[in-house]
Amino acid sequence: MTVPGFPTAFRGSDAVAAGLVDWRILHGAAFRRLLPDVYGVRRESDPDLSLLSRAAYRWSRDRGVLIGFSAAELLGASCAPFGAPSEITVPSGGLRSRDGVTVRRARLHPGEVTEVDDVRVTTPLRTAFDLGCRLSLIEAVVAVDALARVHGFPPDLLLNFAVRYPRARGVRRLPDVLALADPKSGSPPETRLRLLLTRAGLPPPRVQHPVLDDDRLRAVWLDLAYPGQRIGIEYEGGDHARPERVLRDVGRYTRLVSAGWRIYRYTRFEIRDEPDRIVADIAAALGPRSDATAG
Repeated sequence: MTVPGFPTAFRGSDAVAAGLVDWRILHGAAFRRLLPDVYGVRRESDPDLSLLSRAAYRWSRDRGVLIGFSAAELLGASCAPFGAPSEITVPSGGLRSRDGVTVRRARLHPGEVTEVDDVRVTTPLRTAFDLGCRLSLIEAVVAVDALARVHGFPPDLLLNFAVRYPRARGVRRLPDVLALADPKSGSPPETRLRLLLTRAGLPPPRVQHPVLDDDRLRAVWLDLAYPGQRIGIEYEGGDHARPERVLRDVGRYTRLVSAGWRIYRYTRFEIRDEPDRIVADIAAALGPRSDATAG
């Protein structure tokens, strides 16, 4: 007998009934209680959103559908803020929100639900619609960008949901979100960096701009760029700190500088703590004609 989710996130009573474990083992050091009657193998780190979302699904006795940030997480388009709770919708009655789980009421068409590893989640398009309507403007664009990039759909398709759900909360703001969305954005921080510049009045930069390296017969891709001014802007995430990535980046930036590009590199700390300095840097680099297009 198999138990859904075992041993990652599973119902303890089902595992005991199947003879996979007993209650003494479940309450021991090898497993961790995630939600009432839901357990998972103990890890050194705290449960992340993916694990909490799978636990919430098992908590619903597989009757629910993961939505919002939880759906995005399982769909490979992580865009939730740190510490975000799992999100699930369930049939009327039954479960209520509790620590780590937000239970929402949502009307879903059968075609708006899919499965990821035997867990039901809203489809990429429906997930983008929900987050695009519900979140603040910047975070809504971040979510739509992430889902559109991973799943390869044009953001304007979300307008079909606006027609289907004209009274959905936040639906009137959806066109503003779509006007700023760009599925070429490589990551949520890159989206935030782009919006930081444009909302400060600077011209929209090109996203994922290729710079041809004729000597090596390859292209170097810049996160953001103003090609006319040869200004490149890069978000430096944690993966750039890996030794092999550092070594690759050295040659990459040398080639760009040799080709006459000015490269500005920012981390999540500067985006969070020094947004005005970033805007000032790029405005100064663009010069007095900072109202020019990206080129």
